[in-house]
Amino acid sequence: MANLVIASNTKAMKKLDKGTKDKVWAFIEKLSADHTAPGLHIEPLNAAVDPRVRTGRVDLHFRAILFKVDDKLGDDLTFIYMGTWPHDEANKLAERSRLRVNPINGVLEGIIGELDGEDDRKKRTVVPDPRGELDRALKAQPKSYLAERFSLADLTDRLGLEPDLAERAYNASDEDTLLDIAANAVGWQGSALLDLATGLHIDSIREKHGFTDTPVDDTLDEDEQILKALEQPASKMQFTFVEDDEELRRVIEGGDFAAWRTFLHPEQRKYLEQNHNGAFRLSGGAGTGKTVVAIHRAKRLAQADPTARIVLTTYNKTLAADLKAALLTLDPNVVIADRLGDPGIYVSGIDALGNAALNQSGDIADAAENVLGYRGAELTHNRTSTDKVWREVVQSVDSGLDSKLATPGFLENEYVAVVLANKVTTLEHYAKVARPGRGVRLSRPQRIAVWKLVEAFRRQSRMDGSLSFPEILALAAEQLHLRAERAKGYFADHVLVDEAQDLHATHWALLRNLVAEGPNDLFIAEDSHQRIYGQPVVLSRFGIKIVGRARRLTLNYRTTAQNLHFAVTILSGAEYKDLEQGEESTAEYRSARLGPNPQLVECTDAADELDKVADLVRSWITPEEGSDEPAVDPSTVAVLTRGQSDRSQFVRALGERGIDARALDNNPATPGHVQVLTMHRSKGMEFSRVILAGIDNAHVPSTATLRAVPEEERDEAMLRERSLLYVAASRARDALVVTWSGERSALLRNSAE
Repeated sequence: MANLVIASNTKAMKKLDKGTKDKVWAFIEKLSADHTAPGLHIEPLNAAVDPRVRTGRVDLHFRAILFKVDDKLGDDLTFIYMGTWPHDEANKLAERSRLRVNPINGVLEGIIGELDGEDDRKKRTVVPDPRGELDRALKAQPKSYLAERFSLADLTDRLGLEPDLAERAYNASDEDTLLDIAANAVGWQGSALLDLATGLHIDSIREKHGFTDTPVDDTLDEDEQILKALEQPASKMQFTFVEDDEELRRVIEGGDFAAWRTFLHPEQRKYLEQNHNGAFRLSGGAGTGKTVVAIHRAKRLAQADPTARIVLTTYNKTLAADLKAALLTLDPNVVIADRLGDPGIYVSGIDALGNAALNQSGDIADAAENVLGYRGAELTHNRTSTDKVWREVVQSVDSGLDSKLATPGFLENEYVAVVLANKVTTLEHYAKVARPGRGVRLSRPQRIAVWKLVEAFRRQSRMDGSLSFPEILALAAEQLHLRAERAKGYFADHVLVDEAQDLHATHWALLRNLVAEGPNDLFIAEDSHQRIYGQPVVLSRFGIKIVGRARRLTLNYRTTAQNLHFAVTILSGAEYKDLEQGEESTAEYRSARLGPNPQLVECTDAADELDKVADLVRSWITPEEGSDEPAVDPSTVAVLTRGQSDRSQFVRALGERGIDARALDNNPATPGHVQVLTMHRSKGMEFSRVILAGIDNAHVPSTATLRAVPEEERDEAMLRERSLLYVAASRARDALVVTWSGERSALLRNSAE
């Protein structure tokens, strides 16, 4: 059985219909099983530039282009599948195709259709330009965008770009032209050009892509160099080993190149493979692949030690279900632990994780006394209705607290971030405890007033026999802390957290006490720009030390460059802080894809907006006869609103206008229906086309939300409103449309200019 490598992202290969694609997978299956099978017709070409090139028979009309590589040390054979073309075209392309190791950086490059007999500068055209549009753009504006920072030799001799591609990139007059060139380049070269466009130095690009100073081992022959180059991180952007029969079966049943593997940039691969002597934080904008890294890392840790107890958690149960599904797609054989503390990967929303930890950790009397101030707390299924209880407490207790602070929102945040986080059980303790991250400064009389309300809240909950979710988490954290102090050990060896920016203080206390401090204990994936819940925290307060162990991803794989620019400008002018209260920046964010500019649609009134949204959706899912645009699957179209009442209104309006739409709440997306959901619910999701509806000054930012916030916390609330719109705008893979009636949201001003 030969080793099989598949080249992905082969831009030169024409799109195949489903019938031909099925035959391709059948061919690959036979090739993997027995490459000598006579029906495959694996044949060399007499006039080929590269003696390794072969073609194989897919059917009477199509042939596959392959490279055959011998491992002389191991007596193994490797076939690299490059793609499938019509019979005559495949033979002509194969004759002029080459497999080579880039002498500058050691990356393996499969080049389809070289022009034989010309010098290197002319015989490879990596960037398709059939209509000459890029050439005309370069000639019209000859000033080089990169000339002030680099020479042409830097691009070829230090990065290793193809000469023709390097010349085009060097002559690009502006960032947009360079981005056009990058979007059409293959594999690592497109990624490197994106980095150049965003201002990275060549040394940083080489480091990110894993290039070394001695890329090629001259003691090896060419075939051995090729096999060695396949191990390069940047080579894995284009080439992937199919390691076993089970994986091959998933390839074939998946039906396309993207369905069976999750793409990893060399930088992402580095973060999933690296070991860290403590907690590690990986940040990055929407669509940069933080979740992908977390999933791959969980799998890698499980493979390295089958006895390891690994926890993979996130903000809520819906996102946790998505993590579990993605993990099983990546590896159906991965061991999913059914119980916290069992070997394998335990996947759970973090509130459910806290509940499981508390239920499995024995008597909670000591923990209750330390956290709540009494020993009689019982683990029941009753959960405190916090908003209701705080309102009742404010109305019934004469605390003397200012009315602007005596609100459920302020009191609940104070209770979680200060009281529970610090295990405060007495007025004396509360009167002097530090309150970092809280926007409102409290005098001693104000602290006394707040404490009266806290005592009343706890008294009411005790009478009801209920505990709030944050109390459950605080109790679980303390119980785990006591368990460790009593040498009873921890429930996990490794904990990986996704969407960590939305966790509050008691979540972090739980996570710190779930796993002992040590190698690879905590892996934290987060984006502070996407914090739409809760208050900012400082991880070091909870014994989580990430200073010196924090990195950032900047390449967006989901959103087009145009949509990313729109989303990022929503954040401009605001200051965001990371989990150590350092400045969080959107600098260097860039996209690997291009697309249309976002549309801004002003409507005369609410009814006109409903009509225009329906017309847009209809044009996507049922385009007019003769249109060049293909019909879009309705389930990949989403209408996002600020609130639930608006969501319900759009579901009804679309239905009345003949469009089958469904509200998306805790339920999974419904196939065949347009999805209508709130911006909050869209977190962690993506759609091909997105309409942000009702983006006017009354809804975004939400006047009702801001009205309930004390003046001192208004800035933080506005950051969350910006973040929410940023999250919503970054859900679109392709088309993004923003609609409103009345006065346009002030948060759109920068994006609309």
